[in-house]
This record gives sequence, structure tokens and C-alpha cells, in this order.
Amino acid sequence: MTDIRSYEQTGEAGFGDYVALLKPRVMSLVVFTAMVGLLVAPVSVHPMVAFASVLFIALGGGASGALNMWWDADIDRVMKRTKGRPVPAGLVSPQEALGLGCALTGIAVVMLALASNFLAAGLLAFTIFFYAVIYTIWLKRSTPQNIVIGGAAGAFPPMIGWAVATGGIGIESVLMFLLIFMWTPPHFWALALFMNDDYTRAGVPMLTVTHGRRVTRNHILGYTLALVPVAIGAGFTSIGGPVYLATAIVLNTMFVLGAWRIWRRDEDMAGADGYSVEKKFFRLSLAYLFLHFAAFLAEAVLRPYGWGGW
Repeated sequence: MTDIRSYEQTGEAGFGDYVALLKPRVMSLVVFTAMVGLLVAPVSVHPMVAFASVLFIALGGGASGALNMWWDADIDRVMKRTKGRPVPAGLVSPQEALGLGCALTGIAVVMLALASNFLAAGLLAFTIFFYAVIYTIWLKRSTPQNIVIGGAAGAFPPMIGWAVATGGIGIESVLMFLLIFMWTPPHFWALALFMNDDYTRAGVPMLTVTHGRRVTRNHILGYTLALVPVAIGAGFTSIGGPVYLATAIVLNTMFVLGAWRIWRRDEDMAGADGYSVEKKFFRLSLAYLFLHFAAFLAEAVLRPYGWGGW
């Protein structure tokens, strides 16, 4: 396969194309979970420091996205889901994507260190390195466990937000990390089940490609069951409370039932009827993570009024 990183820019990029390089959907998740990690911490942060810190964490997430698009342009070009991205579409050159990613990395890490503390900045630097190098360049193309190990990169933002506020790492921030880390495999494997042809064409060794659909379904159920005690357990820490715990019980019941339906899915089911099971679970997984962190935030907001927390 020709390496698209040697291709030339063939179109004229607009501002929106450079924004697309930063993966704004992923960035929105980074911003939200980092903000929650910061706001639920037991130490108050000046609003300007909080705003600046979340902004620089977002820029770090955008840097990771640009570096990912630079390196993955060759496989993005052959996948239906990603072929319209700025680099494979010829709107932004690979060199521009690399330059933007490196520049934003430097700005984000240095400015976060100045705005908050060196631990938060160090965690941000490690997150970018982990996503761009460990996951994108190494794991993604070499092992079917790519999304399991690589999922750590997406799990660091709430830990970074917590470090901004406290200057340290606590059991609460570790549990927020683990919540995202354990959620990532079933979330992405559900996507891989109904996008398997894309990964096969691109030669990405997703579990669905290397071990088949049945093994992937087994793994989804296994990781979902392992996720439940992490999600429920967080409800009994200082960032939990009755609102969070009730939310977590409902969501995890639905998530386990969804994983069970995927596990029981008849492999002979074809087309839209068959894939609807995975698509419903994938959509549920998006709501699952958002609502857990929204519940953490609700506990923090209600606690001063005596309505949240234990």
C-alpha cells in the first residue's frame, strides 16, 4: 500500500478542515471529562485557572488528533468512515497535520504547566505521547489488543483535571480513569462489529478481524461485566452519592443487558436487522459514559446544598 504521508495536497483547505484535524468530537469528550475531574475535586480552583487549564487540555487532545490523522492517513483513505478526513481527502497535507500536532503539543503542555502545575502538564504530555506513539504508531497496527491498551490515552483527561485542582492523584481520579479505560473496549468493539469490512480493507488487526465476531462478542460481555464494579464502586467514594449511584445502577443494568444481547446474537442474522443490535449498544455506550460523568458533576453541584454526597 502506498504511504499517503508522501502524497501532496490536492485541494484548498478551509478553517473547518483544520478544525476537523483536531477531532472535535473526541475533543468534546476530553473537555467534558477533564472538566468533571477538575470540578469534583475537593480543592476549589479559580475560574480563570480552571478555564485556561481545560482549554489547554483540549488543545492537547486536538494535538493528539492531528498527529493521529498524520500517521493514519494511509488507512483512513481506504475506510468509508474516515476517507473524508482532511488528509486522505487531499485538503490538508500530511506535513501540515504533523506540524500542527507538534505545535499544539508544545503550546498545550507548556501553558498548562504555567496555568496549573507540572504534574498536570506531565500527565498531558504523557497522554499525547501515549496516543500518538504507543497507540497510533505502534499498537494500532500490531496487535488485536490495540484498543484495550490504547484506551488508556482517552482515560487520562479526568485524572489531569483532578491534578490541576489538587496537584496530586487520588483514588477518585484513578476510578474515573478506570471507568473510561474499561468502557473503551466494549464501546469500540461494538463499532468494529458493524464496521468490520472497513478494518479488514485497511489491514487494521482489530479483534473482529484477527479472531472473528464470536470471540469479539465474548470479550464485549467480559469487559462489560468487569466494568460494572468499577462504575458502581465509584459511587461510594467522595465524588459519589445517591444521585450517581442510582444513575450507575440503571446504566450498568442496561449496559449488561445490551452486552448480553450482543453475546446471544445469532451470527446468521444479516444486514440491518443483525447489525442493529451492535449499533444500539454502541449508541448506548456513548450515553453511558456521558451520563456517568454528568452524575459525578451533579453530585458536586448538589453537595453544597446538602443534597449530594454521602
